[in-house]
Amino acid sequence: MSYPHTLPVLYLNPLEHGGKKYIRIWHKANPLLSKRLKEAPWIRYSKTYKCFVMHLASTAIEKLHQHVQGLAKVDTKYLHKAQRLRPAHGAIILQQGKAQIEPLKKGPALPVVRLQPLKHQDNALVQLSFQYHKDIYARLRHSKVARWLPEAQCFVTSADSGSLGTLLTEMAPVAQLWLAQTMQVKDMALQARLWEQTHLKEAGYIPCPLVYLEKLFLLNYSLNTIRTYHSLLHRFINAHKDSGLASINAFSEEAINLYHRYMVQAGTYSTSFVNQSINAVKFYYQRVLQRHEMQLNQVERPEKPERLPQVLSKQEVAKILAATENLKHRCLLQLLYAGGLRIGEVINLKITDVQSARNLLLIRGGKGKKDRTTLLSQRLLESLRAYYKAYKPKEWLFEGQFGGQYSVESIRNVFKLTMEKAGIKTKATPHTLRHSFATHLLEQGTDLRYIQTLLGHKSSKTTEIYTHITTYAMDKIKSPLDTL
Repeated sequence: MSYPHTLPVLYLNPLEHGGKKYIRIWHKANPLLSKRLKEAPWIRYSKTYKCFVMHLASTAIEKLHQHVQGLAKVDTKYLHKAQRLRPAHGAIILQQGKAQIEPLKKGPALPVVRLQPLKHQDNALVQLSFQYHKDIYARLRHSKVARWLPEAQCFVTSADSGSLGTLLTEMAPVAQLWLAQTMQVKDMALQARLWEQTHLKEAGYIPCPLVYLEKLFLLNYSLNTIRTYHSLLHRFINAHKDSGLASINAFSEEAINLYHRYMVQAGTYSTSFVNQSINAVKFYYQRVLQRHEMQLNQVERPEKPERLPQVLSKQEVAKILAATENLKHRCLLQLLYAGGLRIGEVINLKITDVQSARNLLLIRGGKGKKDRTTLLSQRLLESLRAYYKAYKPKEWLFEGQFGGQYSVESIRNVFKLTMEKAGIKTKATPHTLRHSFATHLLEQGTDLRYIQTLLGHKSSKTTEIYTHITTYAMDKIKSPLDTL
């Protein structure tokens, strides 16, 4: 289990003594944390094992969570280690119909109304942008919460959850509401409705429990993680909707194991998807329903194949950049490659994050909510200066056609079209430019520790993957066949 914070972690291990089961608690040296554990009446320090111990009970684990809240995180991943499912053994063929492959059916595709922030006379409003559609226009004209704003020549609504909730209900038959990336919704009930608006609400349909989302939100999980966990638990619950939520909440470990085993055997889901589903369901049972006895130690996690990242050659990168005639698009792709940025980090850049005096790019709130700095190429800086003069962005370094943040989908489309124009046949995504950045630095002789820092990797093991794909010094190694 990974956490979105940098708080110290308490690890729990199983311990047997005198025929009874206990939990061994260990952590890195931290006097404040040790003091807090000594204050807990259900925890004692064992001189025999030289560690803190407590009884193996769900109530004890939940009390520990509450006792160290804000000071440390409790990690139970070592308490009951999951088995690994290997192709050679352990597979059971399930009957067709045990679980639906896709339990959540999508409704018909509807036009999109895009919501983005709008400042008007010191008031925070929400602008409604859409391609003209007579049904959408008619609904907005008769809306209880939307109005036409002549000064901005658009429909607007108030920036509160009540207004947006009403608008969502009014527009449901004719359009879907999409949030701009700069829109932050802290009302989890509204956020869940927005995420679930594309699904058909058939008989027995169960919305994702609100308490689940609120727990994730209160524990400061990122919105991306909350959205992923929401979709996976939502899928799990509706795969068993005939049982009803009360019965689902009382499921055994084996019922959950069967669901995920079916996903593995279907062969249509990645190992990451299955593992994330296990984690999402486990969080629901342990942290929301407080069923800490539900360790899911019988859930057989598939082994993740060790695949090397795809990398473009320097010549291929040069072709891609040369094929990009649009100045904004070229700057976007140059940034991905020149600084090793993730696609989300590019769209989150503000004008002030380009620190030309220090030849640095400031990346705020990268993966894991970490800030870092990376290289600012002189060639990129020249392109950015020309771009700024031509486009004059107001807040974000890259803004959309109608203002606001540039979208992830737009960058993907730009990259795809540029690849086709450049005639590059290598299978690649915008993230491939980040892999190429790291590999090319390594081939230039850059120390792996510096590359780790520039990429924002927490562990050096993550960065070491690039040593397996670099051609650095390979030309100096001869095959034994050539020496015969």
